[in-house]
Amino acid sequence: MKQLQKFYPHLLAIVGFVVIALIYFYPVLQGKKIYQSDIVQYTGMAKEQNDFRAEYNAEPYWTNSGFGGMPTYQLGAKYPNDFIGMLDDALRFLPRPADYLFLYFLGFYALLLVFRVDPLKAFFGALAFGFSTYLIIILGVGHNAKAHAIAYMPLVVAGFIVVFKKHYIHGGILTMLAVALEINANHFQMTYYLLLFLLVFSVYFMYKLYQNKDLKALPKIIGTFAVAVILAVGVNATNLLATKEYADFSIRGKSELTYTSDGKKKTEDTALSRSYITEYSYGISESFNLIAPRLFGGGNGEKLTEDSNVYNFVSNYGASPEEAKMFTESYAKTYWGEQPIVEAPAYIGAVVFFLAILGLYHDKRKVKYAFLAGALLSLLLSWGKNFSLLTDFFIDYVPMYDKFRAVSSIQVILELCFPVLAILGLQSFFTIEKEKQWASLWKSTATVLGLFLVLFVMKNTFSFSGQMDQQLLEMFSQSQDKSFGIGFIDALVEDRKSLYSADLLRSSFFVIISFIALYFYTKNKLAATTAMILVGLFMVGDLFFIDKNYVNKEDFVSAREMDIPFTESQADLQILQDTTHYRVLDVEGYLTGKASYFHKSIGGYSAVRPQRTQELFDYQITKNNMEVLNMLNVKYIIQSDEKGQEIASMNNDANGNAWFVSKIQYVNSADEEMKALDKLDTKNVAVTQDFNNTKLGDPKKFTKDSLSTIKLDLYKPNHLKYTSNNSNDGFAVFSEIYYKNGWKATIDGKEAPIYRVNYTLRGLEVPKGKHTIEFKFEPEVVKTGSTIALFSSIGMFLLIVGGVYFERKKKKED
Repeated sequence: MKQLQKFYPHLLAIVGFVVIALIYFYPVLQGKKIYQSDIVQYTGMAKEQNDFRAEYNAEPYWTNSGFGGMPTYQLGAKYPNDFIGMLDDALRFLPRPADYLFLYFLGFYALLLVFRVDPLKAFFGALAFGFSTYLIIILGVGHNAKAHAIAYMPLVVAGFIVVFKKHYIHGGILTMLAVALEINANHFQMTYYLLLFLLVFSVYFMYKLYQNKDLKALPKIIGTFAVAVILAVGVNATNLLATKEYADFSIRGKSELTYTSDGKKKTEDTALSRSYITEYSYGISESFNLIAPRLFGGGNGEKLTEDSNVYNFVSNYGASPEEAKMFTESYAKTYWGEQPIVEAPAYIGAVVFFLAILGLYHDKRKVKYAFLAGALLSLLLSWGKNFSLLTDFFIDYVPMYDKFRAVSSIQVILELCFPVLAILGLQSFFTIEKEKQWASLWKSTATVLGLFLVLFVMKNTFSFSGQMDQQLLEMFSQSQDKSFGIGFIDALVEDRKSLYSADLLRSSFFVIISFIALYFYTKNKLAATTAMILVGLFMVGDLFFIDKNYVNKEDFVSAREMDIPFTESQADLQILQDTTHYRVLDVEGYLTGKASYFHKSIGGYSAVRPQRTQELFDYQITKNNMEVLNMLNVKYIIQSDEKGQEIASMNNDANGNAWFVSKIQYVNSADEEMKALDKLDTKNVAVTQDFNNTKLGDPKKFTKDSLSTIKLDLYKPNHLKYTSNNSNDGFAVFSEIYYKNGWKATIDGKEAPIYRVNYTLRGLEVPKGKHTIEFKFEPEVVKTGSTIALFSSIGMFLLIVGGVYFERKKKKED
């Protein structure tokens, strides 16, 4: 009974998290789904894979619907023996995206409990973390894997702390499960950033051990972490091994080309270019958005109202109210920061910031400096190219840092650290002496309000000019007199200034009312619980209402609209009448998932698209090299006419699924192979880097007979069957993407070597006569990984059972 009473507050908190997650995303209760742009594109890319799964109840592990062909390892492939995935599914029992919001709350609540924060404060702290604006925004756009990984970060940190507190069994089990779930979320960039933070965090704990002369505990701590991490990695072995195998094949690997698409010598040796890595760099001044959301205009989609300067300016030019509203919403881009695209500011909350500063003044726990260091490091790294000294050091010398782009997203560490500091500060505030309460309260209030005052005074030092302003001026000068464009931008600048001032005042208001609540507590005018609830409501309400500006009921659509997000155009319908096997190039939608939803596309939507396919596009297709399209069997090209309607043009010169060539051209490097494609007769010549003639034999012996044929008889994404008929020994090129791991070729049942030709395709020696040729995708990495996952899962289960038994036995003995 006592155990039940002890757990009762936590049960209430969990029920509260469920209710609040469903209330915030209440349209899910009506059967609706949130419209997530990234998930729409993913649905297009995964269509062939999902159809195969539904028809055969099996995984193809390969799809031809995107980029000519690629593994499905990063497209939601399901692996055998994924027991940790089953646990994750059980935790995410709510409809999406309420499930991720619930995970935010749950993980952070557990972290605060590790610090012995009482359930009420931990409850509000969890809500403050979960409603951090960036965390809500990524759910709105469909960065589900990112949200998934962020949700488990606090749980990993919690396990890390418990182990360092020398609770080896509890901490080890928690760390093992948390790390396993974190890896299973499959967003390695977020996991990598978490690792950076844990490295910083470990410095604090190592110093603490040294200070306490307790370094003898270090081997046990390291051993506990080692066992936990090994098993956590093991249960995720299939995904990790498959991802590692595919990484070098994708754009995250290093290119073999030493020159750029415009013919210049490459000057960078990183996996991704420095400009690509730092494209999304947070502006230094823009960082104040963390505590006042619209200092830099909010997001790209921010809408001004009828009382704005822009609306009045357009109205004064004779526009009707409807015209003025439409014009204002279309062209009044309030965001004037340095990033190319921003859905919303990464606002952590004014009250959260205030309480964190409060804690820094009086909280005696030195762990606050570890969280502060983690927050500052993430802030500095988020500046990217705006703080190139640090960023370049990390790109050049820190392993794997150059594998990830959008450096601004490392602020998720800051968004984890500040709510922790805030709740620790609030917790300790209620326990210190009254004199210290007042001293800490007025100092923190003066610090935060003083900062807001400085920002207000600095208002006139900013230009309030956005990246789009010049383009708007040029556009308006073509259709209006020059004074209209200048007047429009002047009005827009005034609106930006208004947003700047309004949000400074708004944040100041929330700090002041929080101060008042805590002040009345110090004067015994409010009970501790009442003051706590008031401050908690201010803290969460501040974030809640900002979030609703960016993700709300308007973002939900019918389930069918998300399940079937694309509608066939007339061009698509025309192409679909052709029942043969071919590929499609959507010129304007090359990097979208629409064409992949209906056809086998050489484009698609993926942050880890195949490196060589992308290079073919950049170096050849953009230069209108039709021979490259021919060898990729691009039979249809989708473009838009002058009315914006999609039209499909047939390419009658496409090479087909496979063909014999009369000559093999040998080259010594990727550069030479790519340059050879500039003028290659792909129907008759194949180019390859495999210059060892003893493998392929004398090129002269490959005779191309005009009567020779290769016909595709069976198509599945992971199984292709051809019939060949040729009077001489020949060499065939198959219009399928070469991937050395997993694809096996057989001729009449006997395995035959596959050669990479024409930079991306497969080539095969075919003896004379009639033969059955088969390609099957049977990746060994899946077999190996699933075996490791099975044994690791068994080990994890036994360790948990053993740990629970040992702890119970220990309690009985005590």
